[in-house]
Amino acid sequence: MRSLTIVNTVAAMLDTVVTPQQPILECELPLDGSRFEALIPPLVECASFALRKKATLVFTLDDYVAKGIMTHAQRQALEEAVAGRLNVLVSGGTGTGKTTLANAILDAVARLDGEHRIVVIEDTRELQVNAENVFFLRTSDNSDMTRLLRATMRLRPDRIVVGEVRDGSALALLKAWNTGHPGGVGTVHANDASATLIRIGQLIQEAGVPPNPELIAEAVNVVVSIKRTAEGRRVEEVAAVRGWSASGGFHVERLA
Repeated sequence: MRSLTIVNTVAAMLDTVVTPQQPILECELPLDGSRFEALIPPLVECASFALRKKATLVFTLDDYVAKGIMTHAQRQALEEAVAGRLNVLVSGGTGTGKTTLANAILDAVARLDGEHRIVVIEDTRELQVNAENVFFLRTSDNSDMTRLLRATMRLRPDRIVVGEVRDGSALALLKAWNTGHPGGVGTVHANDASATLIRIGQLIQEAGVPPNPELIAEAVNVVVSIKRTAEGRRVEEVAAVRGWSASGGFHVERLA
């Protein structure tokens, strides 16, 4: 009962309701921007919710090395990718720390190119960018990520960042990255570099078009994979995408 009371209280704060006919509540708390996900019966036996607090501290790539999450070679590979304005995808499973790692990469971007115009597109505000010239765009019921990516072109961005690539908007993102807006960053649910590229193809198909592996290989330059192990979170690999062929699929080279 206490969980249901909390869920109903949050819903009331947002001027909405949760009912057996509308048993899911996904929102951002107005007080601190924390992410709130709730389910009530009949989807679950009893009301349940998860609270994801917004990060208040941005870890740097140096912090990742100091904590043993990343090697010196992996940090160097990512710093070179940032300096070379390569498009980077951060991949991993749920709870592996993709957003936190993306924030660290964006910190490196801000330190290197503080005057670059960065456009960040998210469903829920999670990414943090310390650059001065940054636009944060949020999806809504009337403006999905594909529509915002098209609108982004009119903002003259230097770099385009997407909080999570998870539907047919992947096609619009790759086209944007591949048409004069290099140096982007995004996250995706996948276990390693090869699986990430295959997953992007699956997402493109959600737009009702073929997966277009040639475009994927051309637009995605680097994939960094992070996992949660018994010893804690670890960056498994930083890999470069070298191309695609019909006979061999995606050609991926491990950098570190």
